[in-house]
Order: sequence, then structure tokens, then C-alpha cells
Amino acid sequence: MDTTTAATTKTNAPAAPSVWRAPEISLRWWPVFLRNLLVWRKLAIPSLIGNIAEPLIWLVAFGYGMGALVGQVSVDGVKVPYILFLASGSICMSAMNAASFEALYSAFSRMHVQKTWDGIMNAPVGLDDIVLAEMLWAAFKSIFTVTAILFVMLGLGISQSPKLIVAWMVLVGAGITFSSIALIFNALAKGYDFFTYYFTLFMTPMMFLSGVFFPLEQLPSAVKAVAAWLPLTNAVALVRPLFMDQWPAGWWVHAAVLAVYAVVSFWIALALTRKRFRG
Repeated sequence: MDTTTAATTKTNAPAAPSVWRAPEISLRWWPVFLRNLLVWRKLAIPSLIGNIAEPLIWLVAFGYGMGALVGQVSVDGVKVPYILFLASGSICMSAMNAASFEALYSAFSRMHVQKTWDGIMNAPVGLDDIVLAEMLWAAFKSIFTVTAILFVMLGLGISQSPKLIVAWMVLVGAGITFSSIALIFNALAKGYDFFTYYFTLFMTPMMFLSGVFFPLEQLPSAVKAVAAWLPLTNAVALVRPLFMDQWPAGWWVHAAVLAVYAVVSFWIALALTRKRFRG
């Protein structure tokens, strides 16, 4: 009797919703975003200095140092100073680094170490809203950093193109893309050491294969074919012509690649995060 009742209860129990279901988003992501902003505001200046110091060191050391040896670089048949070539690539790399660090280390601390997410979910805020807020917050941090670097580049006279406004909007999209990708690894991580794989096996190779430091034409054809589909490559392909006061050729292809990376990565990150909290 008891066995039959238990079996019937188990059979009639509703199945758990799929972790791959569509995102359940509401405007409740905004208080989570605002909470991160209020906490970060206390450390805004040290955080900004830390985020812009490294890319500016890269720019000065390689742009002026190596630029004196290299001189000019050919981009689609147009000769440009190496420092402009490097600046247009390194600012995309800065967007990638800033978004990735925030979506990895800071988000992992809030999710796993500090248990901030658990506390937020005691309020009427869903996990999907928290993940969306973390993605947008990491993108905001990246564009905040990129904006500061862009003003420094303007001050140095590296580029005075009015199309830099469009480049800024592209970098916003790049920040969203890389924060979404990083959140996948955040959902998989058991500790901070796990992020070494992301930086060593994904970010570092992409930095050298995406045309940041040298033209893609220098690469072997097989490597170049793979590099063409990397998100950083497509971000650089959109931003560099804008630094040169030109419109990027085939811009819709590069924009579509970044958009697909952003949407698919966010969906995967959300599904893996749901699975983690279900377990």
C-alpha cells in the first residue's frame, strides 16, 4: 500500500523545468545592477586606474617603442602609423579583458564565495535576472574602462575621427559579448584557479591571433581561417577602420558574428548557472 502510494506520488510529481528553456527576464535585474554599482562606487578610482594602466603601458611601450622600428602598417592597402594600428586593436583587447575579469572573478565571488546571489534570491528576484544583471554589469565595467582609454588616445592625438563615436558603440557590443562568454566559465568554475584555463587557452591565443599586434595577413592560411571567426577578430575588424576615419567593409558580417557569440554564450551561461543552482 505504502509502496504503491509512493510510486504514484513520484509518477505524478511535475517534471523539473529544462535548464535550456528561454530566459525568464524581468525589470528586476535593475536593482541587482544598481547594487553592484553602489558597491563598486567606493572603489571606482583604484579600479579605473588598474583597468587602464596595463593597456596604456602596452600602447606606449609597443606603440612608440616598436612603432619607431616598424613605421607604418598596411591596412586594406592604406598605410597607417603603427601606433594607430595598435591603439585600435588594443582598445578592443581592453574591452575583452575588463569584461572578462568582472564576469569571472567578481561574479564568482558574489555567486560562490560571498553567497550574494543566494541572498538576492530570497527577495522576489529570479536567477535569470541576476545572470542578466551580472552580464550587463561586466559590460558596463568594460565600456567604462574603454571610455577612459579612448579619451587618453584622443589626448595623444592618435585618432581624431568623428567615427570614434560609432567605435564606442561597437565596443559596448564587444563588452556584452565577452562578458557573456566569461559567464560560461563562471558557471563551470569550482574555484578561482579554474579561470587560468580561460585566460591561458582562450584569451591569450586570441590576443595574438586577432590582428591586435600585427596584420592577419602575416598568419598561415589555416590559422587565418580559424582566426576570422574569433570574437576579438571581428571586434577589431569593426573598430580599426573607424579609427582610420573609414567605414568597415562587410560590417554586417562582423556585427552578426559578435551578436551570435553574445546570444548563444548568454544562453549557455544561463543554462549552466541554472543547472549549478539546481544541484
